[in-house]
Amino acid sequence: MRRSLLNPILAFGVLIILMMGFIYIGDTIEGYFPPQKPEEITAMSIGDTVVSGMKVVDDTKIRKVPVLYNFEYLKNLLQEEKYLQIINGLLTGSVETPLAKLASGSISAQGVAHGFEGPGFLSVQGQQLVVNPPQTFVWGYKTGYTVGVKTKDGLEIREGGKSGELVKTVSSSDIKNETIPHEYVTITTFKKWYNRSDVGDYINLDYSLTGFNDGRNQVPPSQIKTFFGEPVVTYMKNYPSGSPVMAYMGPHSENVTASSAESLGSHPEYGDAARAYNAMQFARAWNGTIIPPKTGSNGKENIGFDPCPDPNATGGSAVHGVCPAGRSLRGATAAAGLPLPSGIRWGELSIAYDTSPTVGVKVYNNHNYPIKLVMWTEGSGAGLVINSRVVKLS
Repeated sequence: MRRSLLNPILAFGVLIILMMGFIYIGDTIEGYFPPQKPEEITAMSIGDTVVSGMKVVDDTKIRKVPVLYNFEYLKNLLQEEKYLQIINGLLTGSVETPLAKLASGSISAQGVAHGFEGPGFLSVQGQQLVVNPPQTFVWGYKTGYTVGVKTKDGLEIREGGKSGELVKTVSSSDIKNETIPHEYVTITTFKKWYNRSDVGDYINLDYSLTGFNDGRNQVPPSQIKTFFGEPVVTYMKNYPSGSPVMAYMGPHSENVTASSAESLGSHPEYGDAARAYNAMQFARAWNGTIIPPKTGSNGKENIGFDPCPDPNATGGSAVHGVCPAGRSLRGATAAAGLPLPSGIRWGELSIAYDTSPTVGVKVYNNHNYPIKLVMWTEGSGAGLVINSRVVKLS
C-alpha cells in the first residue's frame, strides 16, 4: 500500500524536476538567441498614425518557440485568452510568443490599439511595441505630395514629388476632373498652368502633412481626413504650401491675450466702398489662423481683393483698405508680445503696394504655446471698424 502511494508521488516529483529542467534549458537556449524585436511584428511602420480599433500587430510575424522549453508561455497565452494557440502549441510542439512579452501601452492582447482618444502613433519603448496617445496639440506642415509633371504629349501624375512613384499618365486631350486630382486645384486653373508651362514643369495637386511636432511619420493625402477629420483638409485648402497645420487639438482652454481695433476712415479718392471690401477680405484672410509655438504662418491664399485707383502705384491701382486692417493685426500681435509680422511695417501705410496682404504677410509665434488669430469687422463703408485678437491655446 505504501509502495503504491510512493509511485505517484515519485512520478510527480520527477515530472516537476523535468519541467524545471526544461525551463532552465529553455532559458539557457533563449540566452543564445536574441529575442524578437518589437518592430518585427508590426502590421505597419513604426511612426505611422493609428486610432483605437486598428490592428497594429501582424500575428503571422510573431515567432514560435518549442513548447518543451517554454511551458510558461502557455500560462501567458491562457491569460491572453488565446485558447486556439494553446491547443495548436500542444499538438505541434511549438507555441507563439505571448504578445505581452513584445507589446504594451495601449495595445491589447489581440494586437489592437485601444484605450486612448484621437490619433496616436506606433512607437517602440525599450523592448516593447506601444501606441503613443496624441499630445494635446499635434501639428504638421502642408507639403506637396501628388504632382502633375508636364510631358511632351500630356501629363505624368506622381506621388511623393516630381521624382516620386508614377501613378498614371494622362494625355493632353484627356485632362478633366475624372483624370486629374482637383481637391486643391480646379481643372480651370490646371489647364491655365498646363498651357503656359514647359515640358518638365510640375504643379502640386494634392498635399500630405509632414514634420509633425511629435515625430510621427508623414500622413499622405488619402489618410488625412480619416485620422484628423474634414476640417483639417478644409484648413489646408485655404493656406499655402509649407504652412503649419494644427491637425489635432485635445481638451484645451482659449484665452484672449491681446486685442486691437482700427477704423477704416474715409479716402474717397480711392473709393471707400472698395476699401471697405478689402479690409473685410483682410479680416477673412486671417480669421481663424492657428500658429503653433515657434512657427510662423501666412494668411489664407484664396482670398481676392478689389484694386483701387492710385496714380502713385505700379499699374495705376493698389489694394487700398488693407492698411487699417494691417494696423489692427499689428496692434494685437505687438500687444501679445509677438514680433512685427513680416510684410507689415510700422507707420500709417502698414502694407507696401507690392506686398500681398495674405501670402505676403507672415505672423510669427515666439511663445511656447499655440495661438489663434481672430479678426472681424463691424459697421460699413468709411465707418468700418476692423477688430483683431490673439488667443492663447493651452
